[in-house]
Amino acid sequence: MLAGKVAVIYGAGGAIGGAVARAFAAEGATLFLTGRNLATVDSVAEEIVAAGGSAETAEVDALDEQAVDSHLESMTERSGRVDISFNAIGIPNPMTRVPLVELDVEQFSEPIATYPRAYFLTARSAARRMVANRSGVIMTVTATLSRTGTPLVGGAGPAMAAVEALTRDMSAELAPHGVRVVGLRPQGIPETRRIQEGFERFAQASGVTWDEFHQALAGRTHTRRLSSLADLAGAAVFAASDRASGITGTVLNLSMGSLDD
Repeated sequence: MLAGKVAVIYGAGGAIGGAVARAFAAEGATLFLTGRNLATVDSVAEEIVAAGGSAETAEVDALDEQAVDSHLESMTERSGRVDISFNAIGIPNPMTRVPLVELDVEQFSEPIATYPRAYFLTARSAARRMVANRSGVIMTVTATLSRTGTPLVGGAGPAMAAVEALTRDMSAELAPHGVRVVGLRPQGIPETRRIQEGFERFAQASGVTWDEFHQALAGRTHTRRLSSLADLAGAAVFAASDRASGITGTVLNLSMGSLDD
């Protein structure tokens, strides 16, 4: 589905970025993988290359404007273009477990300052090159916090809502130039270390076991389970492909039915 496509992935060393990278490679994409921890990014690339795929790596901080632009300029000089930009960056402990009325303003502001900035910088850099070719797909990842009131998550909910607003606004500007902007909104994905650790802290604060907390979350979905990495990666492949040419300016609801659209 992605044969001949050139994709850049930010946060490729994480669980989500790595899963999407493997899925893109399996569908024929040529990959440029980036992250702040080059060792974990290299590990993903080595696995992809060993399976017969194509992947190169670079250390890039998605919050650094110059680093993002320099890498993409170098990448497109070599590949000729960028077809897909996928951002899967994350920060440690974005959910505070502290009531908003007791929360320090800096702690509240951190995810709001981090996520929209990183998504804006990477999307803007890709868009400038995609518009010239009148083709491309920019992809974001958020969470159900963007759409439902959730206690004790600090600035994470507003940050996710801001990224989804950016997804819609960029599509409105870029779609006339042949560039689609699509978001993915999973429910949970406890396979990822960072998300599971966050859930475990919430379970502890609530006085229940991890299994009890997990079951309560899954019980809100139609499927009685949370999203998996495979769910998200499969949706990402489709949304990035030409088969999804009619999808832009929206966020794919992967909440397993816990959110009604």
